[in-house]
Amino acid sequence: MKLSEFKDQLNKLENLHFELPTGERVPAHFHVTEVGQITKNFIDCGGTMRNERVVNFQLWNANDYDHRIHPEKLIDIIELSENKLGIQNDEIEVEYQGNTIGKYGIEFDKGIFKLTTTQTDCLAKEGCGIPADKIKVSLSSLNETTEASNSCTPGGGCC
Repeated sequence: MKLSEFKDQLNKLENLHFELPTGERVPAHFHVTEVGQITKNFIDCGGTMRNERVVNFQLWNANDYDHRIHPEKLIDIIELSENKLGIQNDEIEVEYQGNTIGKYGIEFDKGIFKLTTTQTDCLAKEGCGIPADKIKVSLSSLNETTEASNSCTPGGGCC
């Protein structure tokens, strides 16, 4: 989800809710401790130079149970970040503390911002020799092939 889409959804809400991929809700007393833009310049395993840029939100909760951030307050924080940091309309990445800091994508569904799992990936599969698609083999055909090639006949000298 891009920042503009996120802000559009915020403008329609009275309360702010985030949900982890497990279905568990981020506690209502969470804080947005950071809004920023992260730029990543790197070389992939195939030697190609790459640049990525995301808008980053960091969610955090403490023992401040009376604290509730409202959509209009988050919009104010985002707009301040846009003005002071020059944040652009990029995809959003959300950080949230679990056993370690988790990085999530984000979607909106029925009034809730849902944190989505992210995956690592090889960006140079063609250079690494990784096939684009896994070869799909029917297990029943494997059985026929191996039975024919591995079968022993009496007197055949295979046993």
